[in-house]
Amino acid sequence: MAARVPALDLELQRAVQDVALPSEAEFRRWVTAALSEPRGDVEVVIRVVDETESASLNETYRHKRGPTNVLSFPFEAPPGVESHLLGDLAVCAPVVAREAREQGKSLSAHWAHMVVHGVLHLQGYDHLEARAADQMEHLERRILGQLGYPDPYE
Repeated sequence: MAARVPALDLELQRAVQDVALPSEAEFRRWVTAALSEPRGDVEVVIRVVDETESASLNETYRHKRGPTNVLSFPFEAPPGVESHLLGDLAVCAPVVAREAREQGKSLSAHWAHMVVHGVLHLQGYDHLEARAADQMEHLERRILGQLGYPDPYE
């Protein structure tokens, strides 16, 4: 009997209009690639937002002004509650598009980077200290390379 493949339950919320967005299949591929450790079933919510919503979330939860590319909200279940929810990402479509243009990257490569970056945050990775940042950037480079994208930091 073959082993059961863990399921990814991806909820994709598109809260922007008139914007060309990656397909659900692309989001699913990026999230799956970023799941760094073997695990069981996983649920992730990705909300694609505009600059107003991103700025509001950034100010409310990070106490920083203005929109940002991706915000990560890891979920921690209360004691005794079982959940497959890894957490939520809020990705600001206009900021991602602007950064891709400014950095001379393809839009697809930058979207992939932001999703991988966010999912790594949901798993506890951060870049607050140099050593942790090096570890996270190494993982991002490896994952994006496996997906066929260039080094996002070059």
